[in-house]
Amino acid sequence: MSVVVERISTGVPGLDRILSGGIPKGFLVALAGEPGTGKTILCIHFVAIGLQVGDPCVYVTTEESRESVIRQAAQFGFDFQSGIRAGKLILIDALMREKDRWSLQSLDIEELVQKVIDAKKKLGRGHARLVIDSMSAFWLDRPAMARRYSYQVKRVLTQWNFTIMATTQYAITTAEAFGFGLEHIADGIIRFRKRLIGGRLCRFIICEKMRQTPHDLRAYEIDIIDGRGLVVKHPLRFRVEDTRLPYVVLSRILRAKRRAEEGLTPRDRQE
Repeated sequence: MSVVVERISTGVPGLDRILSGGIPKGFLVALAGEPGTGKTILCIHFVAIGLQVGDPCVYVTTEESRESVIRQAAQFGFDFQSGIRAGKLILIDALMREKDRWSLQSLDIEELVQKVIDAKKKLGRGHARLVIDSMSAFWLDRPAMARRYSYQVKRVLTQWNFTIMATTQYAITTAEAFGFGLEHIADGIIRFRKRLIGGRLCRFIICEKMRQTPHDLRAYEIDIIDGRGLVVKHPLRFRVEDTRLPYVVLSRILRAKRRAEEGLTPRDRQE
């Protein structure tokens, strides 16, 4: 018996194709990766398409100011300011600690949950989209609490008819998470990676987990284009892990291995 899964768009057509049409409605999806890999830009796409189709949206920013998020969205052609004025978008600022209604005064998980619930009440009934960028900020000084906090956010806020994107930071030096927990609790994991190849910074994306979804298992190269945002380009010809050695070197190694298996040396080939 086939089950129809209602999906919502991520706002990035190439990623929707990877996910068989989008994220299942009501899921909490973790966006994991190092800084500078494109997580925040995907969050901006997720909210932008939500506003376009009429979904109320809540965006929690912990590492940029409210104004910075609005400017970055405008850089890719998305008008968040109009969404705020229309009462369809609430941008909760957890960085600047301003004394306004939609600012957090501390990185306290209870305050976060209550502020998001207040925002949902303001936006009204029905399905809404929620971005938390990033969850890691709430447990940087207590990483052992990562799993408990992630569970609390999912248990409480999914009851308020949210589909959630939450980012989790990985350290630049070690590529390790600042506390493991969000990935264990999440219904889906989209991993972002980056690597220098041929002197150029290349970014990659892969869906490592998405419940109720026959998703593409390949890693894809992505690009961030001014005026457009995040664009999914093409699947990698080889795994990201394989790029520890240049592709040319790997090719030579593989050719040498095949020659050895055939019992021929390079001199035999020349003769």
